[in-house]
Amino acid sequence: HKLSVAPEMDIMEYCRREWRGNTPAAKRMRKGYEAVAQKFTSIRRVRGDNYCALRATLFQALSQATQLPSWLQSEDFTTLSEKLLSKYDWIKQWQLKQKLGRKMGEISDEIKEYLSLLRKKWKNISEIKGPIEKQEACDKLFRNEEEEYSLYEALKFLMLNTAIKLYNDDKNGRRVPVFSWLLFARDTSSNPCQLMHNHLNHIGHSGGLEQVEMFLLAYALQYTIQVYRLYKYSTDEFITLYPNDPEEDWPVVTLITEDDRHYNIPVGMCQETML
Repeated sequence: HKLSVAPEMDIMEYCRREWRGNTPAAKRMRKGYEAVAQKFTSIRRVRGDNYCALRATLFQALSQATQLPSWLQSEDFTTLSEKLLSKYDWIKQWQLKQKLGRKMGEISDEIKEYLSLLRKKWKNISEIKGPIEKQEACDKLFRNEEEEYSLYEALKFLMLNTAIKLYNDDKNGRRVPVFSWLLFARDTSSNPCQLMHNHLNHIGHSGGLEQVEMFLLAYALQYTIQVYRLYKYSTDEFITLYPNDPEEDWPVVTLITEDDRHYNIPVGMCQETML
C-alpha cells in the first residue's frame, strides 16, 4: 500500500531539490522555505490528487489529537445524514465515492458509515499516548485507501452541513463570518444546493478546495488552519489563517503550499511555537 503522506524529509534539502534555478520565483520559494525552517525541521509530501487539502488537514489534526472534539462527541452526530436528507431532498444528488451497483436510498446509510468511521478513528488515535505510536497509527490509516477516502467523504459532508447552517443563520438575520457571504456570493454557489452540485461534489474528482472553501473546512472541523503560502513570501499573506479571526480554543494545524492548490505538511517543531 502506498502511503498518502510521504516520510519526513529535511525541509531545506527538499527546497534545494525542488527549487534549483535563479528565477525570481525560485528565489522567492527558497526564502519562503527558509522562513518555514525557522519553525519546522522537516516536511512530509502529501499525495497530489484533488483531495490534498483535506488529506493534509486531517492528517495534521489526527497526528496531534489528544481528545475527541466536542462536535464529534454529540449524540446525534452519526444521524446527521438522516436529519439533513429528511429536510433537503436535493442532498440525494450527493456524489458518493464510486461503488458499483449502488441503489438510491442507500446514501444516508453510507454517509452515516463514513461519519461513524471518522469518530471511531479520531477517538482511537487521540487515545494513543506515545507520539511515535500515534504517528504510526496515522501512517497506517493513510495507507488504507478504502478508509482514507471514506473519511474525506465525511469531511465533505460536514462542510455541507456547516454551509447549510451558515446560510440559514444569514437568512434569519444572525451574524455570520465574512467568508460565508463570499461563499454564497459566487454565481456557482448562491445557496447550499448549488454549492454541493458545483463544488463539493467535484472535490477529489475534478477539483480541489478553493480559498473560500478552506474557511468552510476550518469551520466544519472547528480548527484553525494556518498556511504558509510560499509564493506570497514577503507579503502580509505569507502566513494565512483560516479563519482569520480564529476562536481562542480552536486547535491549530499548519500546512505549506507553493500555489494554493497543493498542500504539504511541515513537521518537527524547532521549539514550542504559539500563534
